[in-house]
Amino acid sequence: MARLLVKNASYLVTCGPGDEVRENCCLLMEDGVITYIGPEAQEAEEVIDAAGCIAYPGLVNTHHHLYQTFSRSLPQVQNMELFDWLRALYEIWKNLDAEVVYHSSLVGMGELMKNGCTTCFDHHYVFPQGQAEGLLDAQFAAAHALGVRMFASRGSMDLSKKDGGLPPDSVVQTVDGILRDCQQAVEKYHNPARFSMNQVALAPCSPFSVSEELLRQSAMLARSLGVRLHTHLCETRDEERFVLERWGMRPLAYMESLGWIGPDVWYAHGIHFNDAELRRLAETGTGVAHCPISNMKLASGVCRVPEMLAMGVPVGLAVDGSASNDGSNLLEELRVAYLLHRLHASERAPSGYDVLKMATVGSARVLGRDDIGSLEVGKAGDLFLIDTRRLEMVGAALDPKSLLGTVGWKGPVDYTVVNGRVTVRKGRLTGIDEDAAFRQADKLVRAYLAR
Repeated sequence: MARLLVKNASYLVTCGPGDEVRENCCLLMEDGVITYIGPEAQEAEEVIDAAGCIAYPGLVNTHHHLYQTFSRSLPQVQNMELFDWLRALYEIWKNLDAEVVYHSSLVGMGELMKNGCTTCFDHHYVFPQGQAEGLLDAQFAAAHALGVRMFASRGSMDLSKKDGGLPPDSVVQTVDGILRDCQQAVEKYHNPARFSMNQVALAPCSPFSVSEELLRQSAMLARSLGVRLHTHLCETRDEERFVLERWGMRPLAYMESLGWIGPDVWYAHGIHFNDAELRRLAETGTGVAHCPISNMKLASGVCRVPEMLAMGVPVGLAVDGSASNDGSNLLEELRVAYLLHRLHASERAPSGYDVLKMATVGSARVLGRDDIGSLEVGKAGDLFLIDTRRLEMVGAALDPKSLLGTVGWKGPVDYTVVNGRVTVRKGRLTGIDEDAAFRQADKLVRAYLAR
């Protein structure tokens, strides 16, 4: 039995049902599961002395595009909104291959882990002709090397420019081919067991890049396989106009007509839902992945998170693609979310602690998991530690529950633990050689962008 003890934590923020904060606390993990939380040190093969540290549940990322890590901060797209931005970047993304996907995933998830994230959902939907094989294999290989909890998706697109969609012909597939690959991905990688490290969702890209038939068949297949459904929805007014003109319905009504609503469905962005639609999301338990930085960068709008939380809509936090965020840092996302909604909603805005819960137990709910997201006996041993004994944190730890939203955290966390295993130690990844990974990725990104 592998045992890891975190001892003498100054504070342990549980994010559990009672919103408890434990002081001067120890936490024991055995075979990846929390078995003890209390004042007494326990026997363990590995011990982390957490004196002066705050322990938080591992952050859970509910929407990302890891392949975009190699196309971020490009000057030619910095002032574009979503549709034009996509059209420009598809000309780069059509050159993806397994090597690029592996290293971009390693870089993106490595950055997430160094900033306290322990579970990453990735929405991969670009499968270039001739290079489609092995892309999910590459992602899971990168996740395994890092030790992160990986929730991948078999995304898809079948509407290209010639069909009225946005992507080039070379990155779309047939419905039959997509469904076959989706089933194979689920059979190969999806593990529904408690504490699973590998899961898969079906995730057609968006209403403006997939057909009605693909959406309908994907929902049917996902439910027959017992996996979740994910797509982009209500991200921009352009999307809203596209759906209204093409199908004569608002986006949520269109998706519901195809079976895309319920507690096994979550949407990325969800900015432009109206009041009735928010009530429908709450009634059905349909989730939303909130991506504040991406929404701001692409000038898409402000998601109605205060209303969603008040109504009981499941809401999780997400970084979205690196190219629409230019980073993979969920701690940064947490503080930006707090500040954005303070600006936009004033006293109705979620508190710093509310946003932390959105990024932990809230995100876990969106992904359909009750085994992660809080520090409780019987939950997964996923957490991170920050040592507040430094000049820039003087006076900041008086409210450890709200600290990450109100003050924020700059720089890597001190420790990240996933499934009872230390994956970041003193701010450095333990599963890979960071310097070697940087050299390989830096060389590859330059070659990829030059294609």
